[in-house]
Amino acid sequence: MSHKAWMKTVPTENCDVLMTFPDTTDDHTLLWLLNHIRLGIPELIVQVRHHKHTRAYAFFVTATYESLLRGADEIGLRKPVKAEFGGGMRSFSCEEDYIYENIENELYFFTSQERQNIIRYWLENLRAKQGESLHNIHFLEGQPIIPELAARGVIQQVFPLHEQRILKRLMKSWVQAICEAQPLDEICDYFGVKIAMYFAWLGFYTSAMVYPAVFGSILYTFTESDQTSQDICCVVFAIFNVIWATLFLEEWKRRGAEFAYKWGTLDTPAESIEEPRPQFRGIKRISPVTSAEEFYYPPWKRLLFQCLVSLPVCLACLSFVFLLMLGCFQLQEFVLSIQELPRILRFLPKIVLAVIVTTCDEVYKKIAYWLNDMGAW
Repeated sequence: MSHKAWMKTVPTENCDVLMTFPDTTDDHTLLWLLNHIRLGIPELIVQVRHHKHTRAYAFFVTATYESLLRGADEIGLRKPVKAEFGGGMRSFSCEEDYIYENIENELYFFTSQERQNIIRYWLENLRAKQGESLHNIHFLEGQPIIPELAARGVIQQVFPLHEQRILKRLMKSWVQAICEAQPLDEICDYFGVKIAMYFAWLGFYTSAMVYPAVFGSILYTFTESDQTSQDICCVVFAIFNVIWATLFLEEWKRRGAEFAYKWGTLDTPAESIEEPRPQFRGIKRISPVTSAEEFYYPPWKRLLFQCLVSLPVCLACLSFVFLLMLGCFQLQEFVLSIQELPRILRFLPKIVLAVIVTTCDEVYKKIAYWLNDMGAW
């Protein structure tokens, strides 16, 4: 199902996260999951809607402002503090909500990215009870339900929705702007710190490349044609690049630290231990560390699969591509040796190679997914 089909057909003003299902999903599955979300996460507002063209269902998920405030407290969301209370960034606390900037304005206190992050946190932490199951899916006690259903294909997609109003503003101030500074704060508010930090680095790197480009052009212009002059210029340019690279790294460390402090991630605590991959399968056992029930797969079986299946399959795929490439080269030589052939047929080996590469890319991608999933057992 296309993201655009949902966004264009159904108004999304009251939706932060969209959860879609295959068109073959039965009513029992939808009602089971809807009941679990409403009972397990009462903070969420879920609307069930049906797409008239694809005949598929979707959950439109959002939350009230008060619920989002409690969620921000749960995940320790860092927000700017008012100047009269010291300024800077602090983890949000409902008990001291009055100290944060724009707390009175529910339309501007949370960015869309922050709202979606809180809702995603709730959805991914919807846990199963002991002995709970859905059709042939049996959950462990405390296992996240939605990641498991997504891995099994019961849930097709879970994705945040864009805000067209903000996208249009970014289109004008960022994409269509020429010779203007990037609106990094707006990018951070909408896409998050990771995306903003990437574009901050990309812009800084692009600007820094001007210096070696100008210096190299000057050297190239005034370099004589003799070998001695060219060798001297190469050495000078190499020394310049060494100095430039050192200064570039040191300056970016300072600039990156400024952005991290400004966006509240400089002293962010380490992320909690991640959940096991939903695709992980094995035998149930009691963990010797946490004393909780978990899936366990012996390491020797995984190593055996890698040696007897993964390695031979990878070698066979590489050999197949190599032989096909040699065959195309031989075909190219054969075609070029026949002078009577029309000129358009001389491109036939290249066309065949392009088709083979594209086909192999799709086939090998499916093989890689299969090997990756099997490696999780």
